[in-house]
Amino acid sequence: MVNKLEEYLGKQKGAEGSYPFGPEALVFKVMGKMFALVSQKEEIPRITLKCCPADGEVLVSQYDAISPGYYMNKRHWITISLNGELPEEMMVDLVNGSYDLVVSKLTKADKKKLEACE
Repeated sequence: MVNKLEEYLGKQKGAEGSYPFGPEALVFKVMGKMFALVSQKEEIPRITLKCCPADGEVLVSQYDAISPGYYMNKRHWITISLNGELPEEMMVDLVNGSYDLVVSKLTKADKKKLEACE
């Protein structure tokens, strides 16, 4: 699941993956802004995604695999343990939501540059 998820993250328009915090965390950014962080070399991998605070509260209360963002602003980020609890479709929706939230906050100039990406 992790490899498939990383592949999907990398296919988002303008997405770039890197290891700015060392080999333990693969960070995905769009136009220099982080939208996902995937833990590496853990027994149960985790992904941290941006989300609306209200959505994050509901998700944390409904799923054991979802907790407030690990090492992040806990109002705006959630961390998901990739233990199989969440269906693949939900993971895709959460990734898309994180990406869309970050893109919505980009400057007009950056949005225009992103539109030009292929």
